[in-house]
Amino acid sequence: MQGYRRQDGLWDIEGRLTDGKSYSFKNDYRGEVKVGDFIHEMWLRLTVDDSLTIVAVEAATDNSPFAVCPAILPNFQQLKGLKIAKGFNAKVFELFGGVHGCTHHVELIGRLATVAFQTIFPYRNRMSDRTGEPVQSNRRMRLLNTCHAFAEDGEIARKIWPDLPQKAKT
Repeated sequence: MQGYRRQDGLWDIEGRLTDGKSYSFKNDYRGEVKVGDFIHEMWLRLTVDDSLTIVAVEAATDNSPFAVCPAILPNFQQLKGLKIAKGFNAKVFELFGGVHGCTHHVELIGRLATVAFQTIFPYRNRMSDRTGEPVQSNRRMRLLNTCHAFAEDGEIARKIWPDLPQKAKT
């Protein structure tokens, strides 16, 4: 998975999922799937703006175990207009869970959301560093308590946000 800033100011966040077996086997759709062949080879590109709103979607299935697998790809256009923010993964599962999606593409969507954050926010923070805007903005505060490393009573939070009130130990 990778993220790119485009010349038009938008971001392409793309990923590829592959899997194979260490043995050959027969497949009704493809015949023999040999060692080294991918059983699944799926691609997904989300184009997002600076606010993490999805403006375009490209989905592809180059290899799958069943001929019907690529037929679900147009459903993923429903991602357009969604914002990658709190509740995004729940909305993805609501739209594409079960027979309304492809398990592998749905997994890619969640991972691409993470890559979008990891691509866009560091870039925006670097740009604010260069413009003189406060680096420890509210935007960065959103990281607080999002994982073990950013626990509000942890070492990293105290370093990044030295003015953060410390919780009383009980």
